[in-house]
Amino acid sequence: MNRSTFIVVLIFLIFFVISFLTNILGPIIPDIIDSFNLSLGLAGFLPFSFFVAYGVMSIPAGLLVERFAEKRVTIAGFFLASVAALLFALFPTFEVALISLFTIGIGMAMLQVVINPLLRQAGGEAHFAFNSVLAQLFFGSASFLSPMLYSYFVGNIHTTNDDAIIVVLNGLVPENIRWIALYWVFALTALVMVIVIALVRFPKVELKEDEKMDTGSGLRSLLANRHVWLFFLGIFCYVGTEQGVANWASKFLQTYHGVDPATSGAEVLSWFWGLMTVGCLLGLLVLKLADSRKVLMGAGILTMISLFLALFGSTRMALICFPLIGFFISVMWSIIVSLGLNSVPRHHGTFSGILCTGIAGGAIVPLIIGGLAEWVGLRFAMIALFLTLGYIVSIGVWARPLVNNAVVSNWREMFGLKLGQS
Repeated sequence: MNRSTFIVVLIFLIFFVISFLTNILGPIIPDIIDSFNLSLGLAGFLPFSFFVAYGVMSIPAGLLVERFAEKRVTIAGFFLASVAALLFALFPTFEVALISLFTIGIGMAMLQVVINPLLRQAGGEAHFAFNSVLAQLFFGSASFLSPMLYSYFVGNIHTTNDDAIIVVLNGLVPENIRWIALYWVFALTALVMVIVIALVRFPKVELKEDEKMDTGSGLRSLLANRHVWLFFLGIFCYVGTEQGVANWASKFLQTYHGVDPATSGAEVLSWFWGLMTVGCLLGLLVLKLADSRKVLMGAGILTMISLFLALFGSTRMALICFPLIGFFISVMWSIIVSLGLNSVPRHHGTFSGILCTGIAGGAIVPLIIGGLAEWVGLRFAMIALFLTLGYIVSIGVWARPLVNNAVVSNWREMFGLKLGQS
């Protein structure tokens, strides 16, 4: 394996670990609520603590990369995540959870800023689109697997299972909070990544002019552009929708349908992320056939239908439709980002930083749902997601990109065949 290929594989592993640490919160929220005796309103501060870190750190992380280079920032991001996860594993209280999740979020925001330019440099510009899709597969596979690991730990720690890992965790994990075992694994995983990355020589990344963070006139001109704010709100609504479902679906199923969050609830969220990965791949095909704005509107409408059936249908309907939401929203992030970047002629790096701060929607929307649930119940609180989805659908109506996505006119063109070629 040559050095560039090794770096690309390492970046795929980083994508996997980011997802592994990021998307486990939804499955374990019901257990955290029970373990710490939390109200739904207080529980909403758990995703808030994690995702607000993206809003705080996305632009500063870009400046850190330009000042200290990718390797140091990557090591710092994983080190922060390791220390924060270990802190929570050693002192499992609600207050420590908030501090730990915020710190892990800071680390993950730093990593997110590093990995895409690094992937472009290591894999080559000609292969960047293909490698980006592969990276999303690694990201999605981790989100699919982590709820299964949670179910395994909860079902086997402090039982007669004599597997070596379980035996070790039996001595570290209190019997009444078995789910905390995940944070021992997170701490160790992030520490291993620190060691691996410290031993690897990173390529020098030459940022394109449009990838650099401009905090001067470029930032001011973007902030004066109303379309920048409209697309920022689009990312805010997308991540808010994604995390609103991911963080509250398991608790919803437990509350209204008596579903065990450690088994069927975790399985639903595993398929939510798994179908999102499948949707990303099929989305590549769909975007070759139709205008991205129409695809966005169609995806939004189908998501609304699935959400309605999940909230007001039978138990079986909810178990099917919550994962389907992951499938339908899978194309939204990439379409909103591409429409946004294609709507401004310059300063794309700075605009990307602004859009990434919209990830804070994953902090605010679940918090709003938790607060509303105290008044009207979780079912009616989750109706707030129709507002975020409605805004996403509206983007397909008013977006006027300078460059539209290329679509093919027939199947032969899609597969690179010239007309008349056999």
